[in-house]
Amino acid sequence: MIAALIGLPLLGATVLLLGGRRTNAWGHFLAVAMSAASFLLGAFLFLQMAGKSEEEREVGQHLFDWISVGAFQVPFGLHLDQLSIVFVLLITGVGTLIHIYSIGYMEHDPNRRRFFAYLNLFVAAMLLLVLADNYFLLYVGWEGVGLASYLLISFYQQKPTAAAAGKKAFIVNRVGDVGLSLAIMLMFVTFGTVTFEGVNAAAESGSSSAITWIGLALLLAACGKSAQFPLQSWLLDAMEGPTPVSALIHAATMVTAGVYLIVRAHAIFDLSETARTAVVIVGAITLLLGAFIGTAKDDIKKGLAGSTMSQIGYMILAAGLGPVGYVFAIFHLLTHGMFKAGLFLGAGSVMHGMHDDVNMRHYGALRTMMKITYATFGLGFLAIIGVPPFAGFWSKDEIIYVAFSQSMVIGLATLIGAGVTAFYMTRMMAMTFFGEARWEDDVHPHESPAIMTIPMIVLAFGSVFGGMAMLFVGDIEHWLEPVTGFAKPEHSVSHSVLIPITLAVVVGGALFAWLRYGRRPVPVTAPTDVRFLTRAARADAYGDALNEAVFMRPGQYLTRSLIWFDSKAVDGLVSGLAAATGGLSARARRLQNGYVRSYALTMLGGAVLIALVLLLVRL
Repeated sequence: MIAALIGLPLLGATVLLLGGRRTNAWGHFLAVAMSAASFLLGAFLFLQMAGKSEEEREVGQHLFDWISVGAFQVPFGLHLDQLSIVFVLLITGVGTLIHIYSIGYMEHDPNRRRFFAYLNLFVAAMLLLVLADNYFLLYVGWEGVGLASYLLISFYQQKPTAAAAGKKAFIVNRVGDVGLSLAIMLMFVTFGTVTFEGVNAAAESGSSSAITWIGLALLLAACGKSAQFPLQSWLLDAMEGPTPVSALIHAATMVTAGVYLIVRAHAIFDLSETARTAVVIVGAITLLLGAFIGTAKDDIKKGLAGSTMSQIGYMILAAGLGPVGYVFAIFHLLTHGMFKAGLFLGAGSVMHGMHDDVNMRHYGALRTMMKITYATFGLGFLAIIGVPPFAGFWSKDEIIYVAFSQSMVIGLATLIGAGVTAFYMTRMMAMTFFGEARWEDDVHPHESPAIMTIPMIVLAFGSVFGGMAMLFVGDIEHWLEPVTGFAKPEHSVSHSVLIPITLAVVVGGALFAWLRYGRRPVPVTAPTDVRFLTRAARADAYGDALNEAVFMRPGQYLTRSLIWFDSKAVDGLVSGLAAATGGLSARARRLQNGYVRSYALTMLGGAVLIALVLLLVRL
């Protein structure tokens, strides 16, 4: 039954890709049905699991012996526990809503059937990633997600920018994938197994250096997939794909894979303080960097992309805090999956009504023209900035709380991030829905059809009630504790003190943004005489320039040097030997002239030479 969770969307993708044009008329309905069926099956398995005791909740399914080479034994097995089931529900639940939304969004696209095939493939790959019972099979799902993301980001491949964005995402993720492949190799060398159960059982027997290197390699993998510093540059360019792709990648699937990997490998990170510290540092840098980038973006989708970087940074940071943070990393991942998907679908709805214009400087006053979009986007806005009782308040504030329990510096980073989040999201709301209309003459804003607004409304309910439901009804801490472990932080500051401080920072950031963008006219053209920080934020904090200077240019010089060495040294040596041999042969060939007198003279000279040598020897 566990295999059917993956098999259903995989079947949909197979039918649509192999069926060709014959499936154009109904292919999108099949894709939605397969994703929805997987969600219903996941909900059934969740209810079944909830009715059992903690000891009976883990379920495995061994399908067949996959790889058997000497001591390297890898089964093709699936594993369903409290951690993987919440991912199943998030992936299939939010994924199905995005599928439904896409029916309206992609209605007039001639390649709609292929798009839905890729969506199904994406969901199937992500489900394999979170249901695998070993790291090697997880790697297969990991690469499947990478392939599907490449296909979806570059879906409008006729556009050079989209084609380049797809290649960039693919290449940057390959850098992270090197980390996962090295981690799997080190696991086998160290523990003799790559199954979750085997690695967890043998972790304490590994040397501290091996454990640390495995943890750092896993972090590199997470940085690539979850767009964390220094491998974050691909995420902003990924906005070249259709908007439903952005919602799927940024909310429920790809970018959450790195968080899942670290939490799933908690047995490794629990034993290495160095690896955990590195995770916290990466998360702290990224949450601030992503928020900083979001403050100056005029492209509504890229503003949300910077937000995703920042929010995933919160999750990575929490995961790096160990047992006090694993649960809250997953908690925030789940709430973020709902409100960020709603925000991206809301952005797509705005684009739908604005002739695909993504520039917020061309918006304004849309709250009167797109009331449902305004309301649902607004609820997502309140959730992401952490206003009580919306979803983000319950999850992100817990991360801020445990961060302060571990370090004042880490806590301040999370608190500053909350204030900057409130700033850039309020800026987005003000520029899009308030102020004066700045539409171009041929644009007539209108509300999206019901097939698009209904998923947005469902996600808006999640933005409002999702956090409370998981915390108080679902008891997320108790639910995940058997898998991830949980330790209450020792804290000198209580929630009653920290929450008002956090809310004050959030209100301050929102008020500052409103005074700048809500109370003042917004220029249709972005000012060019801006400060360095604004230029840096617009340029994605010079991430591409840094990669070009540190990696691309040195790589080009290295390649050119190797080409020169190959042509001059290696080929030169071979060519030189060949030329010397040819020249020597040409000169030796002159001695073979065919005249007997020449040969007789040569024989006479040789005889005289031998006689002289013998004479000298006797003397």
